[in-house]
Amino acid sequence: MNVIYPLAVPRGRRLCCEVCEAPAERVCGACTVTYYWTGLLERDKTSLPHTSIYLLLCPLHPSSPEVIPPSSQLTLQLLCLGRVVQAEEYLSQAQWTVLKSTECSYAIHSLLHRNLGLLYMAKENYDEARYHLANDIYFASCAFGTEHIRASGGYFHLANIFNGLKKLDLADTLYTKVSEIWNKYLNDHYQVLSQARIQQIDLLGKRFETDTGLDEAQEAEAIQILTSILNIRESTSNKAPQKTIFVLKILSMLYFLMMNSSKAKEYALRALHLAKKQKLSVQEQDTIQGLLNLISVEEAQPIT
Repeated sequence: MNVIYPLAVPRGRRLCCEVCEAPAERVCGACTVTYYWTGLLERDKTSLPHTSIYLLLCPLHPSSPEVIPPSSQLTLQLLCLGRVVQAEEYLSQAQWTVLKSTECSYAIHSLLHRNLGLLYMAKENYDEARYHLANDIYFASCAFGTEHIRASGGYFHLANIFNGLKKLDLADTLYTKVSEIWNKYLNDHYQVLSQARIQQIDLLGKRFETDTGLDEAQEAEAIQILTSILNIRESTSNKAPQKTIFVLKILSMLYFLMMNSSKAKEYALRALHLAKKQKLSVQEQDTIQGLLNLISVEEAQPIT
């Protein structure tokens, strides 16, 4: 922890302790933007809520690009808590690190612009938010490809901006693109794994564990994005029920691959019910029924 020198603090700015909001006297030497009251530091360090981030950042030099991903996690937490000012401080440090470094990958640039976009959305500065989200999409596309799931988050947040501004056609186009990206990714996994599982069940009467190919954070992001799009689609399902059915199927595949059969069945049943109600083609209904059948087989077989 470094000492804060009052004369170095801009006039009118009050630095508060991260935990107790008392006047801060020390600043975290690892991230340089988290402040503490000296009295609090006399306690066991492990009692500080900042510890998990502190441990992530301490092994890294503050000017190293490696500090961006853990800083990003903290930024998102702060934005969720409505602590916009502190989130902006973390992002300013991250942005300065990226500007100074010649080693930052496209993925790091994408992550930084994604968080800057979310920051400006929280501040309701939508022009700046759109600028940064467009850069997020650009760098994610350079790193992973234009149709990669890592680019979908930028499209999704950009769609949210247009939706909030009542530019519904633009929002609809982007929500559709996000849905198609996730459908392709999950359907590719679903087709490979479902065929392998059917063969295994036929041969051994057993099932084996599946995998989304995603880490825990990516699975959580997928659920959040797709559930949000579903809520939007359902609010306008009378105009375009096929779009609602499409997202329901994607969510069903996601939960199926996550081995959550109850949620997978719930979404598949909702998709089938709506497909029958809207009198969609037999082929479309059969596709959903096939997914339901496989989910039922999963439920009936023991995990080995």
